[in-house]
Amino acid sequence: MQIPILSGIFADGSPNFRTSYPKNMIPVPKGTGISEGYLRPGEGIVETGTGPGVNRGGINWNGSIYRVMGTKLVEIAQDNTVTEIGDVGSGDRVTFDYGFTYLAVASGGRLYLYDGTTLTQVTDADLGTVLDVVWVDGYYMTTDGEFLIVTDLDDPFAVNPLKYGSSEADPDPVKALLKLRNEVYALNRHTIEVFDNVGSTGFPFQRIAGAQIQKGTVGTHANCVFMDNIAFLGGGFNEAPSIYMGANGSAQKIATREIEEILQEYTEVELATAFLEERVDKAHTFLIVHLPRHTLVFDGAGSQATSQAVWFTLSSTLVGDGIWNACTCIWAYDRWNVCHPTTAQFGYLDDTISTHWGETIGWEFGTLIVYNNGQGAIFHDIELVSLTGSTAFGVDPTIWTQYSNDGVTWSAEKPIRAGKTGERNKRLMWLQQGHMRNMRMQRFRGTSDAHVAVAALEARVEPLAF
Repeated sequence: MQIPILSGIFADGSPNFRTSYPKNMIPVPKGTGISEGYLRPGEGIVETGTGPGVNRGGINWNGSIYRVMGTKLVEIAQDNTVTEIGDVGSGDRVTFDYGFTYLAVASGGRLYLYDGTTLTQVTDADLGTVLDVVWVDGYYMTTDGEFLIVTDLDDPFAVNPLKYGSSEADPDPVKALLKLRNEVYALNRHTIEVFDNVGSTGFPFQRIAGAQIQKGTVGTHANCVFMDNIAFLGGGFNEAPSIYMGANGSAQKIATREIEEILQEYTEVELATAFLEERVDKAHTFLIVHLPRHTLVFDGAGSQATSQAVWFTLSSTLVGDGIWNACTCIWAYDRWNVCHPTTAQFGYLDDTISTHWGETIGWEFGTLIVYNNGQGAIFHDIELVSLTGSTAFGVDPTIWTQYSNDGVTWSAEKPIRAGKTGERNKRLMWLQQGHMRNMRMQRFRGTSDAHVAVAALEARVEPLAF
């Protein structure tokens, strides 16, 4: 009997089945000849240096990495040299965008422009507080939460108060701005409006009739461009927050029931601090949702291939839930560059290891319910069909498994050696796995020392007529 492994089931003590998504194991919906999909280990994180403070955002501009770390705008070169450019003040996350001449930084309610040599703050009093910024058609557009504001076409340091716009089809505040296909999306709390440049003498952008989306975002950074659409954490009036993808007047929910269960563990104030980003890599299109206590990942390409939502979690903890200690993924220098979310460290992702910043982390996945049409069964043995032998030299890792017949009470864990370096033919088989009366759930865990890919879970069972 082959048991599905890409997601599992558990119970939290209430009369409710919950979905268990793989932790630090990435579902790959690709046929192997053994199964229709497999689990591969998540990338490790290698430290390459430290900056002047905690990362607050970053961008690839003209082939180099620019980040705000602490209060400083810095350039990080390919050799990991950090060059401080200037001070952009304190605050939460920053927003970057760029035009032909300037790199724009929205930081702490202020707007800064950098031309490659000099960093200058836009001090025009008519600019007001800057929550977000995008560059479109030669304009830098910002918002203060109420108005849409553009800099002059000929002078990005000047603002004409007669050229203010608004996103007020509904009376909800503007939270963020995104640019998609050269159109500006004004993401409000409960609605999203789309604007196009029509070149009028006043505010040069006009609302596109029929493109409004009846949902909005909870925070300035709780959204991003994703798969040529926009992805956002939010919802409409009188709706609990969820995760959507949409454009041009419509939005589709991509959050599952389990993802919404996790979101409802947070207050809206906490959700407003969320950060969403896209990472496209190895036929995956990841939407990474950074929450205060979880990091959730949606695979858009995998979901299209399987016609169902593919989610998993990333964590830098050894056991239990926790956040992924990497954020602001930037493709540059032929690698994915990241920063630690709470320290001044920066580095890159490495798929040959699984440790995070040199620390051992854990992985876990569970199975769907095994049900034998109301009959019991004896489990003579179970086996993880895996690629083994890719551990660090001298390490002899262990993998543990346990089972439950009710989703709440679990058996004692049983360990097995996962194979040293070069043990490519090591079989991960557990004998004498007890019996079930009518259903069973199985889960497995290991550490980054056990750097394995899992193709299938096989069980040898003997049906019982009771």
